[in-house]
Amino acid sequence: MTAPPLTDALQELRDAVAAAPLGLVTPSRDTTSRTARAVVDQVDDYLLPRLRDLDAPLLAVVGGSTGAGKSTLVNSVLGARVTAPGVLRPTTRSPVLVCSPVDRAAFSGDRVLPGLARTTGEGDVTGGLRLVTTEALPPGLALVDAPDVDSVVEANRDLAGQLLSAADLWVFVTTAARYADAVPWDLLRTAQERGTALAVVLDRTPPEAVTEVAADLAAMLQRGGLGSARLFVVEERPLTDGFLPEAQVAPLRDWLRGLAADQEQRAAVVRQTLAGALESLDGRVAAVAAGVDEQAAAANALRSAADAAYDGARDAVSEGVSNGSLLRGEVLARWQDFVGTGEWMRSLQTQVGRLRDRLAAALTGRPTSSDSLQGALESGVETLLRAEADRAADRTVTAWRSLPGGPGLLTGREEELSGVSPDFAPVAAEEVRDWQGYVLDLVREEGAGKRSQARLLSWGVNGAGAVVMVAVFASTAGLSGAELAIAGGTTAVGQRVLEAVFGDAAVRALATRARADLDARADRLLRWEEDRFEDLLTHAAPADDAADRLRAAVATLAAARGAAA
Repeated sequence: MTAPPLTDALQELRDAVAAAPLGLVTPSRDTTSRTARAVVDQVDDYLLPRLRDLDAPLLAVVGGSTGAGKSTLVNSVLGARVTAPGVLRPTTRSPVLVCSPVDRAAFSGDRVLPGLARTTGEGDVTGGLRLVTTEALPPGLALVDAPDVDSVVEANRDLAGQLLSAADLWVFVTTAARYADAVPWDLLRTAQERGTALAVVLDRTPPEAVTEVAADLAAMLQRGGLGSARLFVVEERPLTDGFLPEAQVAPLRDWLRGLAADQEQRAAVVRQTLAGALESLDGRVAAVAAGVDEQAAAANALRSAADAAYDGARDAVSEGVSNGSLLRGEVLARWQDFVGTGEWMRSLQTQVGRLRDRLAAALTGRPTSSDSLQGALESGVETLLRAEADRAADRTVTAWRSLPGGPGLLTGREEELSGVSPDFAPVAAEEVRDWQGYVLDLVREEGAGKRSQARLLSWGVNGAGAVVMVAVFASTAGLSGAELAIAGGTTAVGQRVLEAVFGDAAVRALATRARADLDARADRLLRWEEDRFEDLLTHAAPADDAADRLRAAVATLAAARGAAA
């Protein structure tokens, strides 16, 4: 298989990183997001533009700490006031790109730093890029005076980092008082990791400490793997008309002019930084993929917590249906009323034929009792379903509060999600009524082909259906004492009469089918409730292959680089 062109592979990688799903608030989400954004910015601002135009002018970004004297240094190197030194800290202003008039076209469009608007006027425009041309800078080289890398203004810090990532060359400015600070060294380590061409300017150095401080900084650079960086020392001297003395800036100016004049030297700098930036993508995109893996793991844990809570609800509903507990209270009273409890209990020892006649009289003579019984059963089942759905929602919310990504998904929704949804009650009521209708249909269906029993069924389908419904809940595990005698005993009698009508196997089949249908309806209701949590995850969680797509894009880029070498 032929490797794609390098720019195509790089674009594919960039798009994959830009689309990296980081919707869950996990421990490494912010770090991963910053890494992903930095990769996308560098591809957009530097790698793709540079690969498409290897001969474009060299872009050197002058960056450093607050008060390091970057703007004064740039003005002094050029011998012209092209950028205004900041007096107040933090300095909030637009970066300034300085180039030769010959190179203006190379930087006035969106080839480099396409996300930054260009302006040629004076004034402070945070986030834009002020373009200045001067004959003081030879063709082939542009300088950018960047915001402070340690600015207290986050937008300034972010912009400084973006500019450094877009540079062919960093000219890093620090001072004798601050060269060992943490922030500058974080940036220098980034340069080392990315293979960026680097020059370091030790500014504002007391003349009496030049040798000692310069030697110490050189040793630190060596230990940090930056021994090849050019080091320039600028002594603390009085300014003349805002410029540093000529002797202090001449070495840096001559070196920069030499780069501008020597195409081979410029090309070497570009190749070094370009290769380093491309190589750094492997580890940086791997970190993004690891962050996506963390997202997937968090989503799986949240989903498992919801599944466990609602599986528990299904088990509890099943237990509540089968353990007889639904035959207490109102249902038990309506059942007693329906079958005439006292008469039934006195008749338990009589023969089935007589009991069948009693049941037939009850079924045909007291239709309102069967309706009341069905209504009580409906209310009992609805109450059971709501109680367990409520409990599952609360358990899910409680679990999510303590899991990575969960609190973020619950923000603003916790109260709503801690109980059943607003539509649960009417939907549950409709399901239970439909179930009761299904049971009556079963009874009609079973009696349709039995001529000898057709008359009995026509007298009391509702009553026979009520007996089947009670039989579904008549396991005696949840009953005791008088309840057991009344509910269990009379249900057994009613069932024996139905067996005489339909046959033993048919009655068992009726109860089994009725129970299976009720279980399916309960499962559907609980899945509908759980979908509220699943919907939150669907919008925030990564696809199963999201991290694999990132790793595949890295592999594609590696193949393209190998083919281009």
